[in-house]
Amino acid sequence: MHSLRADYVGFPEYAGQYRLESVLGSGGMGVVHLATSGSGLKLAVKIVHPEHAVDPEFRARFRQEVAAARRVSGAFTAPVVDADPDAERPWMATLFIDSPTLAERVRERVLDPPELTRLAAGLAEALRDIHRAGVVHRDLKPSNVLMAPDGVRVIDFGISRPADSDLRTETGKLIGTPPYMAPEQFQRPREVGTAADVFALGAVLVHAATGRGPFDSDSHYLVAYQVVHSEPDLTGLPARLAPLVARCLAKEPAERPTAEALIAEMRAIAYPTAEDTQSFVPRQRPRRPVAAALAADEATHLRERAAVEDAGAAVAAAASAGGSRGRRRRVALAAAGLGLLLACGAAGGYLMSGPSSGPERLAAEAAATAGSAPEPFAPWTASLGDRASTCSWSAAALYCSGPGTAVARLDPANGSLLWSARTTTPGTLQTGAPLHGGGLVLTVTEGGRLLRALDPATGTERWNRKMPQGAQAVGAGSRVLVASADGKATALDAASGAVQWTKQVGGVGSLWRAGSEEPGSDPVLYVSTPAADGKSTQVAVIDPANGTPRTQVRVAGTAEPFGLSHGSLYLLANDAQLMAHSVVRVELGSRTVRSVRLLAPMLQAQATVGPDGVAYVFGISGALAAVNGEREQWRLETGVTAASGPAAGEGRVYLTALDGRLLAVDAATHRLVGQTKPRMGGDKLAPTLPAPVLAAGKVYASAPDGSVFAVDGTNPAGW
Repeated sequence: MHSLRADYVGFPEYAGQYRLESVLGSGGMGVVHLATSGSGLKLAVKIVHPEHAVDPEFRARFRQEVAAARRVSGAFTAPVVDADPDAERPWMATLFIDSPTLAERVRERVLDPPELTRLAAGLAEALRDIHRAGVVHRDLKPSNVLMAPDGVRVIDFGISRPADSDLRTETGKLIGTPPYMAPEQFQRPREVGTAADVFALGAVLVHAATGRGPFDSDSHYLVAYQVVHSEPDLTGLPARLAPLVARCLAKEPAERPTAEALIAEMRAIAYPTAEDTQSFVPRQRPRRPVAAALAADEATHLRERAAVEDAGAAVAAAASAGGSRGRRRRVALAAAGLGLLLACGAAGGYLMSGPSSGPERLAAEAAATAGSAPEPFAPWTASLGDRASTCSWSAAALYCSGPGTAVARLDPANGSLLWSARTTTPGTLQTGAPLHGGGLVLTVTEGGRLLRALDPATGTERWNRKMPQGAQAVGAGSRVLVASADGKATALDAASGAVQWTKQVGGVGSLWRAGSEEPGSDPVLYVSTPAADGKSTQVAVIDPANGTPRTQVRVAGTAEPFGLSHGSLYLLANDAQLMAHSVVRVELGSRTVRSVRLLAPMLQAQATVGPDGVAYVFGISGALAAVNGEREQWRLETGVTAASGPAAGEGRVYLTALDGRLLAVDAATHRLVGQTKPRMGGDKLAPTLPAPVLAAGKVYASAPDGSVFAVDGTNPAGW
């Protein structure tokens, strides 16, 4: 990477709220910079060249690129996090994927047959999702394919067009890269459709296998002639792939397979017998290397999606006779089977607090469900602004914080607003979900600088305290801990705000959480502090009464805690590239450390632990894995990327996609069993979304359009 100011003069220091750090590359449209969001997410920000920024036609093209990239953001692309096509210098920020392009990979060595097969399957799935979103890429080539560890990504939608775009017939110019352009792109550019991308896929596979194109020449003019009139050179392709690639390179668009058909044919080529892929983790087989695991993952992914589609079609047919309610159910299930437009954005954080899962909640839920059978629950939606809120549960009530709102209390039965407390500075963001302790509701406002305690009945402020810059607030029963960035912690009485103790407990980079070691027990604090060299992490369990460490354990690598269950602390072990590779379980009583390696690493993963002690790990590629104390039990490709952290309960795992959909996965069958409608809020994109809140059999989630909504967790198929 290059220094910003050493290579380019006059470009802006910021794009929106993102500070530009270094230059990743430059092209005809603009310069791509590396940037970091406020939460530490690495972004690739494209800034349009000044001479193009003043051209109305170019601005229209760039606006179309942003729209296309947002429509297709998902598991096989670099998700769009933010954009401003109307800025003085238009820009777009996508998730930065630190991986080589296929072009760079081929310069080192061409792909062997297994690698080529996985590439073909990944590109077919990518095109399937892009085309389902109504977009034609029109410039698929090796430099626009990223070889990420967890699968391929298709990038650069600079000349793509949605099928319903007003610009799709605006010009007769030749647009594309000649070695990978279809004949119709040279002959009939206004009629280019999805089949052109399939042609490009065939050319890309030839290049990946041989290092050259199927119509190779030093002259673009000769390449164009050969594309239109000559047969492709498929020398060097594996015998099983050559016929399929030849069909992709057919001269007539109608003779090429669709992306959907390619997926089915790739499955037959890559996995000729079903017996080899009946389970993602075969019980009677020795552990396989990562490459083999990835191949099995792809087979499972394709098989599961096909099964979901079949099931959705069957249920839809059965529901078609059931009136309007049946039709609504049919639509929801069909959406689950087909995989709606993937969400845009960056990965969100996870939230835990003692009271939301401790005796207070259990007692309230028991009281609420005692006596006669409850009334049927009607799903509801409430609006708290124009951006996503973060919610928590306590004493049979739902509390949410959002832009301009310190805390709002909602009736969990119908979503009605019981009271709302505004922030001191309108429009500022809150830090995390409301906390609970000492009979009060606590919230961090004013950009993380003010801790406020409110009466849960009225929202009246009881006390407040300023917080150091970068401090964390963690609720632990009757106390709230304020932890500074340098590891110094101050415990406050949650009811009064009085200081109880101050100690140096953690260090730089420490992460603080609270939870109960056993169901019904008092919450404890635990802090993880990574070593400066990143080779180990010290985990300490702290007595919140006096700040004294109860247990200290050192685990290998950089590990982040994500849950407590039955006396064990669960952590996610990451490498320096934020690839999660293992789930670590520390038994606090014996200080025994057990590590279970993921069959394939996950980028920027988030995790939770269910009531049964099974950990659920979700990566931004869309993979959701279940890990018990011995092995990875299963893995599902959800088709959703950069979603919220997972939440587990009642035999299901829930995720909120960044387009506002709530998804439910059955933990036993590891299949998608329900999803709600998208709640995008126009072009508003949330950089993060909080994990859903589970309480009393209901699921509460928030969406980018500012809504908070509730559904019955026992009936996801009816969402």
